Amino acid sequence: MEKIYVFDTTLRDGEQIPGACLNPREKLEIALQLARLNVDCIEAGFPISSPGDFEAVKGVAERVKGPTIVALARAVRKDVETAWEAIKKAERPRIHVFLGTSDVHIQKKFGLDRDKALERGLEALKLAKSLCPDVEYSTEDASRTDREYLARVVEQVIAAGATVVNIPDTVGYAVPQQFGRLIAYLMETVSNIDQVTLSVHCHNDLGLATANTLSALENGARQVECTMNGLGERAGNASLEEIVMAVRTRKDYFNFFTEVNTPEIMRTSNLVSRLMGMPVQANKAIVGANAFAHSSGIHQDGILKDRATYEIIRPEDLGIVEHEMVLTARSGRHALKDKLLKMGYDLNKDEFEVVYDHFLEVADKKKRVYDEDVDIIVQDVIFAHLDGSKLFSLESYSIKTGNGDAPEARVRLRRKEVILEASDQGDGPIDAIFKAIDKIVGAFHKLEDFQVKAVTETKEAMGVATVRVSREGHRALGRGSSTDILRASAKAYVEAINRIHYLLQRDSDTDQPENGLAL
Repeated sequence: MEKIYVFDTTLRDGEQIPGACLNPREKLEIALQLARLNVDCIEAGFPISSPGDFEAVKGVAERVKGPTIVALARAVRKDVETAWEAIKKAERPRIHVFLGTSDVHIQKKFGLDRDKALERGLEALKLAKSLCPDVEYSTEDASRTDREYLARVVEQVIAAGATVVNIPDTVGYAVPQQFGRLIAYLMETVSNIDQVTLSVHCHNDLGLATANTLSALENGARQVECTMNGLGERAGNASLEEIVMAVRTRKDYFNFFTEVNTPEIMRTSNLVSRLMGMPVQANKAIVGANAFAHSSGIHQDGILKDRATYEIIRPEDLGIVEHEMVLTARSGRHALKDKLLKMGYDLNKDEFEVVYDHFLEVADKKKRVYDEDVDIIVQDVIFAHLDGSKLFSLESYSIKTGNGDAPEARVRLRRKEVILEASDQGDGPIDAIFKAIDKIVGAFHKLEDFQVKAVTETKEAMGVATVRVSREGHRALGRGSSTDILRASAKAYVEAINRIHYLLQRDSDTDQPENGLAL
């Protein structure tokens, strides 16, 4: 069996979706998860595009170990030099130079002829090679390029030192048999093709990106360029999870393997979806919510007798916890403990009892407690136990509103053994709660961000509130959950204030007065 190298471009091509811009911290978080997924290459970005992307790529290059870290550059000196500056501290750096080879790109984009375009590409490639031993060259819009000219370009960039040559279907124009024949033609025609890894990068404009990629593998390509969840320009890129699982599931046909750690696929998919704000469609192959759901009675009967009747992939192979046990208020400690162990939580006795009490509170309000609910409950308990900065805790609140009057909140907080109480009005009930909390604390906190979302789909869903506040140059994030979104919001605000207090105390040489309310 031959190895297929997986080149993930979620952080570069995937991020080009409108509205999917990632900050450096988010890019790093995804890159670290891609390293856990064990992809071979991570294309971290396009450093010349902005100072922010330069810093993000640089951060990934310095922090992420294992995969090759790739930076994209046009066939322009400044691009190549900037790409190298961003990745030169990587454990395994690679510069990725690209230039169009189709006549429409050469003539319409650059106003050049074929010879001049090739000369420009070779000049940029040689510069990249003088800086970095590992250089990839992409023949942009290869699927619409005259194939004799494409073969000439490939042969000359290999001779100039390219270690990987990429054949992109940039606009998703190819169909599988045609694209396969193009790869086979290059393998047969280019005399030095055995000196490089041949790569493909397929777009999904006709819904054929994965099929084109697999056809290319059958005909000699050995690197696949893809993204998690199939994200990317326009209709997206070839989907990493589809390619990897096709090769794994049909190894009898393809006779290939990848080194991707498949149990990390679902975790990676969820992280990318959340940070990019791009939900995965329910019927998406491999990672969609319905990919392993069975509603037909015939299917359910078959699955109960033998999962192989209607499943060709085991959910466990993707890191999906099977939803075999339905948790309700009637579920006992043993059922909850079994669920927690399957979800990867190993709690001590005291932690488990606190989780169980919280679980019963939620279960009394819902017909079913989902894995997502359990996850939130456990995280709240763990954070509470680990967070030594806890100064205040929410005891209760009440809201008075109606008939056009401004909402008024009465809030009770506990500080050690003391119960503190205050009321205030606001533009809405949540604003009133936050103002009442500030009044108790004796300090104003600027609300920088506030979000509430449901973690499941039912009417009784758990709500998760996230609050970011600032004070005296410090910022802190708070998070709270409840089936009551007002309570979740209040808990999140109190947690954020506790963390602000911790930051202020850390920077102060004097203790806070025991009898004062101000932090």
